[in-house]
Amino acid sequence: MNTSADLLNSLKIDRAAPPPPPSRKGLWLGLAVAGVVVLAVGGFFALRGGKGVEVRTAEVVAIGTGGNGSASVLDATGYVVARRMATVSAKVTGKVREILIEEGQHVEEGQVLARLDPVDANAQRTLSASQLAAAQSQIASVQAQLKEAEANASRLANLVKQQLVSRAQYDQAVAARDALRAQLATAQRNAQVAGDGLRIADNGVDNTIVRAPFAGVVIAKAAQPGEIVSPLSAGGGYTRTGIGTIVDMDSLEVEVEVGEAYIGRVKPGMPTETVLNAYQDWKIPGKVIAIIPAADRGKATVKVRVGLDAKGDARIVPDMGARVGFLEEAKPAQAVAKPGVLAPGAAIVQRGDKDVAFVVVGDKVAQRALTLGRTLGEDREVLEGLSGGEQVVLDPPEALADGARVTVAREDSAGDANNE
Repeated sequence: MNTSADLLNSLKIDRAAPPPPPSRKGLWLGLAVAGVVVLAVGGFFALRGGKGVEVRTAEVVAIGTGGNGSASVLDATGYVVARRMATVSAKVTGKVREILIEEGQHVEEGQVLARLDPVDANAQRTLSASQLAAAQSQIASVQAQLKEAEANASRLANLVKQQLVSRAQYDQAVAARDALRAQLATAQRNAQVAGDGLRIADNGVDNTIVRAPFAGVVIAKAAQPGEIVSPLSAGGGYTRTGIGTIVDMDSLEVEVEVGEAYIGRVKPGMPTETVLNAYQDWKIPGKVIAIIPAADRGKATVKVRVGLDAKGDARIVPDMGARVGFLEEAKPAQAVAKPGVLAPGAAIVQRGDKDVAFVVVGDKVAQRALTLGRTLGEDREVLEGLSGGEQVVLDPPEALADGARVTVAREDSAGDANNE
């Protein structure tokens, strides 16, 4: 009985006891939900209003069109070369007396570039002139003797007919006359040889004067007064082989090397568009001059010569780097497709199952759905969705949405952040 009474007493509620402490699980859950709501609302207002999210941007570049409305089928790099270039030297070995050129100077064909010391050439010319004078005086002496011998032979011929002199005397006079005639011919030949020697000596003097072989621009000055120049490479370290180098600027063209796999796209006479590395905004029209019929086994390339329409422009100089675009034939206006653009790959992200980019319009962004083409290095070809010149957001954050307010980061701030 006592046991049953104790059990019943344990089931009674003690109304005087203090209430148990409340559970904190629900409180923490409520605070977490409230925090998420606050962050979402704060992020929404950060994107929709206020200063906006700071982003980096890049410009979209239009591609695929040339100056004549043709599309580029192949691009290649090369260098500007001169088809007419000469290192001018003297024809004889001698010491330089004076140099009359400087780098960058325009010269005309036949213009004097330098003079060598003509002492030896002048001495040889003087000797040749003396030899010619001696030969000519010898001719005069023989002519006088021959005149007397011919008169004597003619006189004896009449006496022989009258039998006043012997036949032997007449024959002796004729032999003397013929001998003098032979001496006169020899003297005349000697005089001719002496005259030729004088002309050669004159050329030797003229060879001490170096002239321009054609009109052009001096790009190198290779000798100074007092140095020895020679058309040969012998003579030691102080012997120059040339006076200077002249380039005909009207003969400049571009040589590029095209891979064997793509040489079939290049045809002689097809239009081209050349961009010099020094002038990226200058597009020079031209055409293919020739395809060199030989391949480089080591590099698997074929050399192509490209002509430039900008003849004589001072901005084009030899050995300048260039990029050549080979253009297809221009299509009719109605058949020309809308050109694509080139956008940084970092600006293209996935939203759902679509490729999109965010274009900065004022202080907000607009989401654009894209149709992509080729991958060109770190860039992507965009066929639809973007236009050349538009600014797109690089590495857009996940929270960035259509119509969000943004602030474009300044270049100097980005640079300072990178330095830190």
